[in-house]
Amino acid sequence: MMNILTGWLRTGCVAVILFAFTITQARAQLDKAAALALIKRVVPQRAVSFTVEALPQEEAKDVFEITANNGKIVLKGNNGVAVASALYYYLTEYGHCQITWNGSNLQLPAELPMPEKPVRKTTPYQYRYYLNYCTFNYSMSWWDWERWQKEIDWMALHGINMPLAVTGEEYTWYEVYKEMGFSDKDLADFFCGPAYFSWFWMGNLDGWGGPLPLSWMKSHKELQQKIVRQERALGMKPVLPAFTGHVPAAFRKKYPNAKLKTTNWTNGFADTYILDAEDPLFAEIGKRFLEKQTKLYGTDHLYSADTFNENEPPSDAPEYLSELSAKIYEGMRQADTAAVWVMQGWLFYSDRKFWHDPQIEALLKAVPDNKMILLDLAAEIEPVWKRTAAFYGKPWIWNMLNNFGGNVNLFGRLDGVASGPAAALHDTASGKLSGIGLTMEAIEQNPVIYELTMQHTWQTEPVELNAWLRKYARNRYGKDNDSLVKAWQILRKTAYNGKLIRDGAESIITGRPTFDSTTKWTRTLLNYPPQDLIPAWDLFIQAAGTGVKTDGFTYDLVDISRQVMANYALPLQAKWVKAFRTGDKQAFTRYSTEFLQLISDMDKLLATRKDFLLAPWLASARKWGTTPAEKALYEMNARDLITLWGDAESPLHEYANRQWSGLLNDFYKKRWQQFFTLLEESLKTGVAPDLKTFEYTISGWEWKWVNEQKAFPVVTTGDPVKVSQEMYRKYHHTIVAAYE
Repeated sequence: MMNILTGWLRTGCVAVILFAFTITQARAQLDKAAALALIKRVVPQRAVSFTVEALPQEEAKDVFEITANNGKIVLKGNNGVAVASALYYYLTEYGHCQITWNGSNLQLPAELPMPEKPVRKTTPYQYRYYLNYCTFNYSMSWWDWERWQKEIDWMALHGINMPLAVTGEEYTWYEVYKEMGFSDKDLADFFCGPAYFSWFWMGNLDGWGGPLPLSWMKSHKELQQKIVRQERALGMKPVLPAFTGHVPAAFRKKYPNAKLKTTNWTNGFADTYILDAEDPLFAEIGKRFLEKQTKLYGTDHLYSADTFNENEPPSDAPEYLSELSAKIYEGMRQADTAAVWVMQGWLFYSDRKFWHDPQIEALLKAVPDNKMILLDLAAEIEPVWKRTAAFYGKPWIWNMLNNFGGNVNLFGRLDGVASGPAAALHDTASGKLSGIGLTMEAIEQNPVIYELTMQHTWQTEPVELNAWLRKYARNRYGKDNDSLVKAWQILRKTAYNGKLIRDGAESIITGRPTFDSTTKWTRTLLNYPPQDLIPAWDLFIQAAGTGVKTDGFTYDLVDISRQVMANYALPLQAKWVKAFRTGDKQAFTRYSTEFLQLISDMDKLLATRKDFLLAPWLASARKWGTTPAEKALYEMNARDLITLWGDAESPLHEYANRQWSGLLNDFYKKRWQQFFTLLEESLKTGVAPDLKTFEYTISGWEWKWVNEQKAFPVVTTGDPVKVSQEMYRKYHHTIVAAYE
């Protein structure tokens, strides 16, 4: 018997132990091949100048070193993220380069500068979190592997090691429910369209924008497998979803005795159904889901679960919330004993009337401290940790949100972000602050604010903003330029001062036509006097005349020009409103015509940069379709999200508005034209315009636009510098006069 047992240990148990050890070691150690491959993707022509070596990890903190050896730059790190961070440190500090979504400068000198002495950095943050559920739709709805690989490289370069990874979740649920006996018909009104997964995953809506083709689910299962494989190869630990109770409507028929709660997001969508955590099925389904997900995508034992995203629990009794929280965690633990619950703290910010100290404490304390991590989702706006005793002893992460809905505007809190993370790190009341992160609803705008936030990854002190802005401008524009540094100081005090408003203002142009200076989701209040931004525009135009033309410069030049013009729409609107109300037909015609021309000119300006084109958004959506019907469905999803958001009666219309070339001329301008036609008729007849009927008519027109299929130019038109200069010559004097 002993011989048999010994043999089994040698051939079976030991093999399992060795396998487990190998997996652990592989994750803990540097994957040199993955790190070198990243370097080749980032600086393909200069990759041979870099070598990679491993460093031991310091406790739970990543570390990197940069040295020189035999004419090569040696990048050392304990994993791929650390090595990539070393590369980006070298590129920014020695090569004066920069990599952002909106313009990169990789013009390295012919002879690479060698570090005179070793550089060593250890991060104070165990976790560097990335992404918000909403980012997966407001920005990432249509990304393919090529675009995802670029983003994963960007993450690694900026020190991200804890990305949210929810692509392909719908396929996991499809397999779980099929195995539970649900038919495709049962699930047809459950899965939403691809542009709305974020809110489906969070239990806010079912079915909208669907039915979801199986081809999508299968293709995105494969995409998710590539995503998490690449992230892990670089040393990241992806955060995967867990079950929060959201089930199909068909669940009522299949399990008539199940304890279901009907809930409604109150944004124009039908009820959804939440399985009560007290029901034995809750733990069973949660276990099934995690087991299936682990089989498909592996696990790093980090699970995202947000049960009450913008939905209130049925009871505010602390004992109820405590029991609920414990059962949600138990559902994770049954499938994975090492499970750690990663929870967004957004509910404590968005619904303060419900979540008071007793409720928050009850929800959090029911889970062991080492089994839960809290995300302070918008710490740069309102640090929730300060009013929750640092989340009652749980590890937590300081995050910057910054953008809601993917709106296009210049906005950020430069001074607050420069000081906020370090201030929290050194505050004795900050408890178990363990990380820093980015949780924006959308990306690919305002690159300065994201570069600044991630500057904290490898330092413990506040960022000295004057010096940092000079370095940022030098790296972005390819040379030291005092005028552009001065322009950034103006931007710092205006668009990026972070005062008065929660998020960047929109332009009245993107609002549904109105006499008012603002609408519900087109809020035009600025955090600065608009005339104060114009000197920055002057300085950028002057720099353009001296030949500055890096990718980042042309983006910024267009973006600042756009912002000044977008702001000008408001005083111009006031002129035609006054003309209409005083019955001045001639003035009304003049100013309404100028208003429409401003929209067309903005469209022309934005057509010079791919960052501001509607076409890639629509074309990349259609590309995923395998049939004409699927292509049409995906285009409808893409059009709807950024306009109506829902149906013709959606209360969320304009929430995700975009100042994009194509959308300005084909949607916003045409909408305003119809409004002006109505007002012109009113001036002719003397009969007051029927605004209520117009609202109904225009929402029907918008819904028709959402369901159209039309191709727009996917390539840019015009030179961004020349067109910006053209707009400056045309509008500068007029805009200055308008504010005087």
